[in-house]
Amino acid sequence: MNPHTASTPGSTALITGATAGLGAEFARQLAEQGHRVVLVARDAGRLAATAAELENRYGSAAETIAADLTDDAGIAAVVARLADPARPVEILVNNAGIGLLRSFEDNDIAEEKRHLKLHVETAMELTHAALQGMLARQSGRIINVASVAAFLPRGTYSAAKAWLLSFSRWANMAYAARGVQVTAVCPGFTHTEFHDRMGMDKTVAPRWMWLEARQVVSEALADNAKGKAVSIPSRRYKVLTSVSRVLPSRLVAGPPRRAK
Repeated sequence: MNPHTASTPGSTALITGATAGLGAEFARQLAEQGHRVVLVARDAGRLAATAAELENRYGSAAETIAADLTDDAGIAAVVARLADPARPVEILVNNAGIGLLRSFEDNDIAEEKRHLKLHVETAMELTHAALQGMLARQSGRIINVASVAAFLPRGTYSAAKAWLLSFSRWANMAYAARGVQVTAVCPGFTHTEFHDRMGMDKTVAPRWMWLEARQVVSEALADNAKGKAVSIPSRRYKVLTSVSRVLPSRLVAGPPRRAK
């Protein structure tokens, strides 16, 4: 069990984008800590398989919600679960995300609006829903998965993650005294399905820049338990984000995205 757990084992954690990448790792580590989990993703088959794995490996009760979080009906289904007073959610992990490979001017505006909705509007709605019960109980944890891109000029992905970073910093300041800890987790390049789904050539970033999902999630949970508003996993990315604040934008924009 991770020693950096603030919530009581046996409480409930809801994780979006829970069948792959960081979301699946959050689900594993929270289940390992003894929490019940509510898994949210689009693919009902993968949800069932992930739930069965967690129940078999950790003995953790695993509930599933098949929902597209770029769709109002999907968001409403998760909001309803978060707002259910009979089944309180003590930990919310807003992890669901997508990436766009092409430049802004080359993307269809419908793609850009879907991208913005998922990263900003959905995270905001789910946080608002979860906060109601958490504040009433004076206890809760919210983890918003942002990115080191929030500190860099990298198109609308960076812009969306910068919003999530700023929102999380404010929310932690506003609600920590009322028992709710909010953390923006800002990982760098991480070995998950995310870049593969984008169709991105992962060799554009050197090996030393890549992190493992288990490390990212372990540090994120520890930082959130400590009440930190921002978690930047790994020493190398802590240094890089510090440097990015003082160097010209053109020097810190990072490697260009390239298709496989």
